[in-house]
Amino acid sequence: MRSAVELLRHPDFRVAAVRCRDDHTGWSDPEPSGAHGLVLTRRGGFRRAGRGGAEFIDPTVAYLTVPGEEERFAHPAGGDDCTSVHLSARLWRELFADRPVPAVVHADARVDLAHRLLLRPATRDDPDFAAAERLVRLVAAATGPVVDGAGRSRRLVERARAALHDGQPAAAGLVPLARALGVSPYRLSREFQARVGVPLTRYRNRLRVGRLLDRLEEGAESLAGLATELGFADQAHLTRTVRAHLGDTPGQLRRLLR
Repeated sequence: MRSAVELLRHPDFRVAAVRCRDDHTGWSDPEPSGAHGLVLTRRGGFRRAGRGGAEFIDPTVAYLTVPGEEERFAHPAGGDDCTSVHLSARLWRELFADRPVPAVVHADARVDLAHRLLLRPATRDDPDFAAAERLVRLVAAATGPVVDGAGRSRRLVERARAALHDGQPAAAGLVPLARALGVSPYRLSREFQARVGVPLTRYRNRLRVGRLLDRLEEGAESLAGLATELGFADQAHLTRTVRAHLGDTPGQLRRLLR
């Protein structure tokens, strides 16, 4: 029996928790893969045959799929819990450029941590930035950094900061911002943190917290309305973000600034 629960949906990626509870030792019938993707195991294990041959997949081994690839599965260990990541064809090209895509990769401790961070509720509240940044870093940790040009670029980071400050339409998410700047999402995320000292997601949230303080000083009352205005998923997401930056809730800050 196989079930899947969607955790994240974005125009360029989807993340689902998949549970299989089969105990057949023989191979399933061949089935074509329908997406570019990455599959990581959280618990249990299974056998898979794909373009890289047959391999036992467990939390130390992840695999990548391409559309049309023929797959077969066997579950001699009784079942597994996995995370399935589907990427748009465009994002796949941007992440891998012209380098070969491995069929199977070793999931070391860095990959394990990146995997866990992607699944955290706070990450799922912010698919455009927090989830996108976690996702591209997970892919890079699993497959190796993308080679996409020279090292740190001061001009690249300056342009990204300007787009975030000005609220440009492309700054609505990591992926569209990287496309507007002509780089891969991973490169933008990596170089931004290297130059600014904090992840792009935290920097963007710092700007939003500052705008919240401005609005509270101006007399804004509705925290739910401010959450929507500032692009948070809901008021709870706003509260968690503000507390992470300042240690206080928006309600406490509203009283303080009145």
